[in-house]
Amino acid sequence: MISAEAFLAPVRDAGFDFFTGVPCSYLTPLINRVIGGDAYDYVAAASEGEAVAIAAGAWLAGKKTVFMCQNSGLGNAVNPLTSLNHPFRIPTLAVVTWRGGPGLKDEPQHELMGKITPDLLDVIRVPNELFPKRLEDVGPVLGRALDHMQREQLPYALIMNKGDIADDGLDADPVPAPAPGELEDRLDGAPPTRFDALERLLGNVPEAAAIIAATGKCGRELFTLADRDQHLYQVGSMGCAASMGLGVALNAERPVIVLDGDGAVLMKMGTLATVGAYAPKNLVHVVLDNGTYDSTGGQPTTSGVVDFAAAAVACGYAHGYRCDGLNGFEAALASSIRRPGPHLIHLKIRPGSRDNLGRPTVKPADVARRFQAFLAGGEAARA
Repeated sequence: MISAEAFLAPVRDAGFDFFTGVPCSYLTPLINRVIGGDAYDYVAAASEGEAVAIAAGAWLAGKKTVFMCQNSGLGNAVNPLTSLNHPFRIPTLAVVTWRGGPGLKDEPQHELMGKITPDLLDVIRVPNELFPKRLEDVGPVLGRALDHMQREQLPYALIMNKGDIADDGLDADPVPAPAPGELEDRLDGAPPTRFDALERLLGNVPEAAAIIAATGKCGRELFTLADRDQHLYQVGSMGCAASMGLGVALNAERPVIVLDGDGAVLMKMGTLATVGAYAPKNLVHVVLDNGTYDSTGGQPTTSGVVDFAAAAVACGYAHGYRCDGLNGFEAALASSIRRPGPHLIHLKIRPGSRDNLGRPTVKPADVARRFQAFLAGGEAARA
């Protein structure tokens, strides 16, 4: 058994200062120390997959990240670990607990995952080893993790057993409740196509704005309109665009615009609460709602019963806008850029897309690195 600080001190010295995750009783000492320490930024995620995407966004903004979860939550994290971190080559240090591990009597829901935790990490090609139990093991373990992450630009996992870290209590304030937000209607016309909405957006966003497009036809149409260093086309990890945008916005000064779809937002509605709680003033979340899963054949979503703008305001967004035409959308976008957020713009659009629509021809890893370079550039001062 080691103290939390015995592990965190060399982690901090190696440059890791952004932590996110979902709690587990085994993780309690580590999370408590991170929450209560001024040297760390910690974001409490609503789900493990969301946490992986938040960490990915923070990495794009120049942070070294640590993602923490219980092994039962690996099921939620598999999708972004395989369809976001892997194709975009985004590293993170994962600390995964081993509930139901060898020789442990645990709750029945941990029985199967306890048996397969290392194998599951191996299957999704995340190298892993046991969390260090002795002070003298911390350096070598961390060295191997760092070597892999720097060489392969991919995640590395440490599997934590019960009692690996001594508990030293929690010293932290609760996440404060945000001020009530404002809900506005900008209803002025017939729903446009997604292509026309994206074209109008590109004509009105600042040059310094970073734009993250959700997987599917949203990113494909954005690429068709213009391929820029400020664009990130999320080719996988459905539902994770807003959480990635949150990770960027919390660590960057420039405007961050997330282009989302109704089906994607429905998949991870908990992200609205996380965004509202951490309230980045530079985040604009655009939901392009055509009521369908457009990329998979136009099957209907359940978005017809959801008021995304009202839900966002209820979750702590500063402003929510309901729009159904290009002029209202443009006005809402201008208002969002001008005022502190976060903002959510819910735009009703027509189903369908252009015929013979292409796909981004830039490899995801190259998209990630040019986007990271854009975020690190000096354009933010012009925002």
